[in-house]
Amino acid sequence: MYLAQKYINGRICYFIRESYPHGEYFLSRELIALGPDPGRFIIYPGGNSFYVDAVIENQIIALGKEADPVVLEDIFWRFLRPRIRRALEPFRNREKRQRSERKKRPAGEDPDARIHMFDKRRWHFLRFGHTDQCHLTRLPPKMFRRFLNKSRDEIEQMFIDMEHELPIREYKIYAYVSFNLQRYFAESVARNHPQMLDQTQIDEHFIHQICLLNTDPLFWAGMPFEDRLNDYLIRYVLMYFDYDFAPSSFMDEYLRQFINNRRDYRPPPGSNSVGLQEASTVFGRSKEELRKMSARELTRQYRQKAQKIHPDKGGDHDKFVRLTEAYQELLKTKR
Repeated sequence: MYLAQKYINGRICYFIRESYPHGEYFLSRELIALGPDPGRFIIYPGGNSFYVDAVIENQIIALGKEADPVVLEDIFWRFLRPRIRRALEPFRNREKRQRSERKKRPAGEDPDARIHMFDKRRWHFLRFGHTDQCHLTRLPPKMFRRFLNKSRDEIEQMFIDMEHELPIREYKIYAYVSFNLQRYFAESVARNHPQMLDQTQIDEHFIHQICLLNTDPLFWAGMPFEDRLNDYLIRYVLMYFDYDFAPSSFMDEYLRQFINNRRDYRPPPGSNSVGLQEASTVFGRSKEELRKMSARELTRQYRQKAQKIHPDKGGDHDKFVRLTEAYQELLKTKR
């Protein structure tokens, strides 16, 4: 399952969708419409804790799907109150979670052959900020496994989310690099300084490339074709034609490279602060019972316990904090 967004009547509306295998491709389908404000489904029992309203879990279960609390946390994460999101961010180990959820590849499968070059170029720029992508083909295939077993819709929603971090001054260079327009120019400045090239020629090559991609059956992988530009490509037309290449200077280039080299920095994950023995005491359940609990059962136990010991209901503040910490640590073991 993943979060998707779409403009409806001039405003962004959100949906929970899922990718599913269909022959040799993965397609997508809509599960739940969240509307323009998914934050209304987040419950705050107190402190820095939160959980997703049970109505969402019930709808997912009614559809015959598993309501994984970890997946739901990822879906609703961006809609948390900023203060709580800042407090909990250091404890999120997203990459580890993605690796654990990623399906094992069948023997002999080459992941590199399943990933479109347009996806590779986009991800490489967003990750490293390099306009010169001559080393792209030398990167290990494991760096692109996040795109496996996903529909084109889910991949595009991932890129929409990542592109929100792009500075406006990089919009046009991002489109230039993603469509590999430098291939058409022999000048040495084509890799890093496209503003010095003939802009009319660049425009023509961009239009040609986006039209080719719009009719590429391998890229859309099972999605229906339309007689117009796909909605997912329109944003690149806007990035390219509505913005200019940023003027460059030595200091600008130095600062940009300094920032790009640190784009993939993430705070180190928090250390386990609550052991199983202490969690057993906090929850009032044996260690064996906690081990056997599913993520959903653990979440239910946490909610029941939180209602009883919450400070607003006469409970002890420190006990409530320890309960929340124990719940967060135990939930990691249920992935």
